[in-house]
Amino acid sequence: MNYSLFKSINQHAGHHPFWDGLMAGVTNNALFIFAIVLVLMWLFGKNDMKRTVLYAGITGIVALILNAVIANIYFEPRPFVSHDVNLLVPHDADASFPSDHTTGAIALAFAVLYVHRKLGSVMVAFALLTGFSRIYVGNHYPFDVAGSIVVAGIVSLVIYKLYPILDPLVNGIIRIYNRIPFVPKSKESARTIDFK
Repeated sequence: MNYSLFKSINQHAGHHPFWDGLMAGVTNNALFIFAIVLVLMWLFGKNDMKRTVLYAGITGIVALILNAVIANIYFEPRPFVSHDVNLLVPHDADASFPSDHTTGAIALAFAVLYVHRKLGSVMVAFALLTGFSRIYVGNHYPFDVAGSIVVAGIVSLVIYKLYPILDPLVNGIIRIYNRIPFVPKSKESARTIDFK
């Protein structure tokens, strides 16, 4: 079933210039776009936005570490290794399950969604598109993407539940940043941070 679902999506690759360009562009640039969004949130957002950025970073890092552990325990070849596929974006023949791109994107998006619903919803939608693009371009099976969503969802929820424990570290980082001269800060930065 995994391969059948993959084939039903990937069979369209290479036949539709617009969708080919869009999907390849999303696959190649999604994490870079997420990084830009987080940098802008940090530079121009208030302290609560900076806090969200730090938690998103923590969530993404932990999720990708978990991905690496899973890939070392269970190795699944990439679709283009096992089958004849329409490969739009070349990739190393490393573990296919789970998808790092999807895990990273979903983890960052979920971390933002928990506290900033509108922005988070847009990011989740783009993260899901990222996962779909990985299938379309021939890099991953649908179950790779589904597994990534589960991994990212679990990690983001655990990190969210650990906020009370992690808050001193996160708030401390923001305080240190706000004391650095000659860096962009919101007017709120000069005030005491209180997220309780």
